[in-house]
Amino acid sequence: MSSSAGISVYGFTPVLSSASTLLETDPPSAAPVVFPVAQTPIPSTPLAQRIDAYAKAHLPTPTYNHSLRVYHYGIAIKRYRFPTWAFSDETYFLACLLHDIGTTEENLNATKMSFEFYGGFLALDVLQHQGDSKNATAPKDQAESVAEAIIRHQDLCQKGKITAVGQLLQLATIFDNAGLYSDIVHPSTIEDVTKHFPRLQWSNCFARTIEKENKLKPWSHTSTLGEKDFSLMVLGNTLMAPYE
Repeated sequence: MSSSAGISVYGFTPVLSSASTLLETDPPSAAPVVFPVAQTPIPSTPLAQRIDAYAKAHLPTPTYNHSLRVYHYGIAIKRYRFPTWAFSDETYFLACLLHDIGTTEENLNATKMSFEFYGGFLALDVLQHQGDSKNATAPKDQAESVAEAIIRHQDLCQKGKITAVGQLLQLATIFDNAGLYSDIVHPSTIEDVTKHFPRLQWSNCFARTIEKENKLKPWSHTSTLGEKDFSLMVLGNTLMAPYE
């Protein structure tokens, strides 16, 4: 694969970091349509299947379900608002499955690094070096794109650029975690996604993870979102409250 093709298919295309500015640019003329889970299937490649099995084995069920919701919401957002973004569903799927790998009890206590940064390093290793065949390992560019997106998925900047796959990961995670940008996903899509991947009191679960990391690592990147404000935002997620 050529370098320019890799930039596109693996999601390295630079886009605005500011989600609000990005969404205000060229606003759509119609409301979002329904994208049920059946219309946004997960990739069936050997690599996707291997990382799916890895995520199921290592993530608690609420976190695994969140990761799958982020995938399906993200694909719905991409089709509605960013249809020209050319990165593969597989690349985005890998980023979704691994974006919270650093939040497990084991991994939070395994390092003094912020969970997103450690998660990015774990993703690089899992994607490139733990496959049982050539087809089940990720190319270097793809693995680095996933790691970059994971490292920056809580980096909610208002200036500068981010990769397209990183921006979509941000949008879908903040949508599921805090209910922000509620107008970019159809309510029936939310209903169908949560039916397939129940929240299982996710708001309380994730708020506890935020508080745990801030207590363990007062220097963590999560603290830049507000040591109390971020967990309160998650707990105050009115959009997803009916599905908790």
